[in-house]
Order: sequence, then structure tokens, then C-alpha cells
Amino acid sequence: MAHLLIAATHKSSGKTTFTTGLAAALTRRGMAVQPFKKGPDYIDPMWLSRAAGKPCCNLDFHCMREAEIIAAFCRRDTVADISIVETNKGLFDGVDVEGRDSNAALAALLGAPVVLVIDTLGMTRGIAPLVLGYINFDPGVRIAGVVLNKVGGPRHEGKLRAALEYYTDLPVLGALGRDPALEIPERHLGLVPTNEAGEADRSVDLLAEAVSDNVDLDRIVEIARNADGPCAVLAAIPDSAPRSKDIRIGVARDAAFGFYYPDDLEALESAGAEVVPFDCLEDAALPDVDGLFIGGGFPETQMAALEANQTMLASMRSAIEGGIPTYAECGGLMYLSRSLTWRGETREMVGVIPGDAVMHPRPQGRGYVVLEETGAGPWPLPPSRTGVPARIPVHEFHYASLENLRDDVTYAWRVVRGHGIDGQHDGIVQGNLLAGFSHLRDVEGHRWAGRFVAFVRACRKGKGRTAAKSPVAVR
Repeated sequence: MAHLLIAATHKSSGKTTFTTGLAAALTRRGMAVQPFKKGPDYIDPMWLSRAAGKPCCNLDFHCMREAEIIAAFCRRDTVADISIVETNKGLFDGVDVEGRDSNAALAALLGAPVVLVIDTLGMTRGIAPLVLGYINFDPGVRIAGVVLNKVGGPRHEGKLRAALEYYTDLPVLGALGRDPALEIPERHLGLVPTNEAGEADRSVDLLAEAVSDNVDLDRIVEIARNADGPCAVLAAIPDSAPRSKDIRIGVARDAAFGFYYPDDLEALESAGAEVVPFDCLEDAALPDVDGLFIGGGFPETQMAALEANQTMLASMRSAIEGGIPTYAECGGLMYLSRSLTWRGETREMVGVIPGDAVMHPRPQGRGYVVLEETGAGPWPLPPSRTGVPARIPVHEFHYASLENLRDDVTYAWRVVRGHGIDGQHDGIVQGNLLAGFSHLRDVEGHRWAGRFVAFVRACRKGKGRTAAKSPVAVR
């Protein structure tokens, strides 16, 4: 049950590239590495999953209670040789001013020692007071060592090591130089995801080699093995027996759509769904399925190819207008709109959503969201005993807006916090289709996957809702 947490002093310090390289390096040593990511994120986990060969699980205080975080962590940690948790932003960053949702709080909850990745660009002796501040800020967090990143050369590294050795007792576990080949390219939502990076495996190999050559892996493994944590006394909660798979749900998996939480897909399977991947760019038509799940991604970067695949657009349009149960998130919503505009170029999309998706230079919705059920959704939460509408913790991160929207749109959710589609609503409901900008998590407070599967099953048996009465014509 060895585990540790990789953190940094601030965002874009290189912790994802280091964590990816570390996971790959340890995996190449024959260790079973289980990656985790703190907070809502899809892209970093895709790289960590690629490096470790295991699905990366997200641990998020916004959507999950502490006991649920511990259970999710232990379920995967207890079957791995080492678990690595990558943070988001800086070690002490979080929404709560007292730090109860911070990366440091997660380290304390899991009893995880911290390895601090420091961007040393333009820094020499100043690294000492920085590190001392982090060591002393929260005595409940154990910083076990530092990794120097973006080091300018041997002379620069020597000055950094000397300052840390003179003023602190913290060991330097390794140093990585300034090498563009070791940087995963970024764009508007962060790193380029692995489903678009043509040489993703080559990038992972380079990072693994760099970490193996410049970081004391044995010392890091030793630190992880000396971790405390809940799993030593809390037995992993056994998975419930999945029911037999009696329905098929098509899931868009290609260069345009790749934002899915592994545990959500597992929840679909546990509820009795066979997950059937399909490619919106290459496949001529939808596979034989009972329902559709179109997740987030970057349809704007692939919009010419999406438009060019007219047979898939027609197949998708016909299926949704015919009543196939469909759930779409963010990029999926954009794909189902009439058109998608980015950088002055407009492309035709599926056309079942009565609006046009338009990309903007700045985020239109970003961060944690709280939704409230309207009761109009095709598979809503059961009514609460108190009569108060259920509130759902989710997240959003989109540069797109939905424009030219019809006035008679029905919404599944009111937005209590966040932006959604218009600042007040999210989740367009049209027949058996539910599509919004928010990203759901299948967690204890909101088991959406089981409800969706049950709805798909009911529709197949002829007991679900009907298709939209007025399909939207493609312009």
C-alpha cells in the first residue's frame, strides 16, 4: 500500500510531465502503478493512464465525501504496488480559504507523503525560503523531498542544491533540465490529450527515460512505502456483483471525444450495460446499440472531419430523432448542435440541438458547478422526502456558448452555481436526449449511470419517453 502525492508550488510547474514520467519509469521496472488525480480533470489522467497502463481515478472534494474518497482510493490502492496521486495547481491551493478542499488536505486524508516539484526557472538561493514556507505552513502535511524542474544546467543545479542543503533538511530527489522534448504541448483547456497526440507513446517513453536517468527512483519508492494512510486499517470495499449486460450503450471514443471518467464507465457496466466504442470521425454509421453517451473533448479541432463524415451525421441525427436515449456532455452538446464555429470558420454538425455552438477566446464556464433538478429530465433523481429539489455537484470547463437557441427549450437543471448554457439553466431535454455543458460524476450523491442505464432499458422495452415531436432541421 505504498503511496505518495506529487504536488507543486503553483500551476504549470511541470508536475504532470514529471508524474507521467515517474509512473512510466516505475511501470517499466515491473511495478503495478495506480495513478490518481486530485480534482476534476480529464486530460492529465489520460496521460497518467497511458504511462501506468491503468485507468486513472479522480479524487474530488467537491463531488465526493471524505469517506467516499478514502473508499475509492483504497479500492484501487490495495491491488497496486504503488499509488501516485497528482495534484492540481499548488499544494495548498483550493476553493476553501481554510484549505479543507486543498491538495494538502487530500495528502493528510490519505496519509500520503508529498514530493514537491519546483519550477526553478530564474531561481537560485530563493528556493530555500520558498521551501521552508511550505514545510512550516501546515505541520500536518509531510513534505518528504523535492524535485527540481527546468534546471538551467549543472551550475544552476549546484546552487539550488547548496541552498536547500544549507537551510533545510529536505532531500533533493532529482533534477530535470529545460528540454522542450520533455514538455507536453498545451492549448486552451490545458495539455493536448493523448487521443490527439500522435506520438503520445513516444512522449511517455522520453519522460520515463528522463525521470529514470535524473531522479532517485529507489528513494521515491522508499518514501512511498513509509506512508501512513487509511488503507492499512480499512479493508478495501468489495465491488458489488455486476448484473448481466442486457443493453448496449455506444460511447464516442476518438480524437474529438475522449473525456470520460473510468469509474463512470465502470458504473455503466455494473448497471448492466455493454459499453460499445464508436468513432465519429471514421465510422460510417452508429453501431447497433440501445443508447448513446457522447462525452466531452475537442470537437472544434476535428470539426472539418466531423462535418465530412456525412453518413455518421445522418445516422446520429436519425437515431436521436427516432428516440434512442442519448446523454451528451459539453463537446457532445456542441457536436449535436446545428453548427460549430471556431476561429472564423463554421462547420455543420448533427443538428438535433436547436442552437449553434460558438467558440470564444476566453472560458464561458469554468470551475465547480451546483445544479438543481427541475424534474423535466428523462432520468431525474427521485423526489426528496422534504420536497426540496436535489442539488448535484458537478463541474464545467468550456470556451463555447450555445447561441441562436429557441425560446421553448426544456431544461433538466437549474444552475445554482456556475454558468451552464445561459447562466441559469443547463441540460437541454428533447425527447430522449439530455445534453448540457456540465460534466457529471457517478458518486454516492448522484448515481447518474444507473439511472441512465435503467432509462435505456425501459425505452428498449417500450416503457420510456417518446422521441422529440419537432426535430430540428439542419441549416
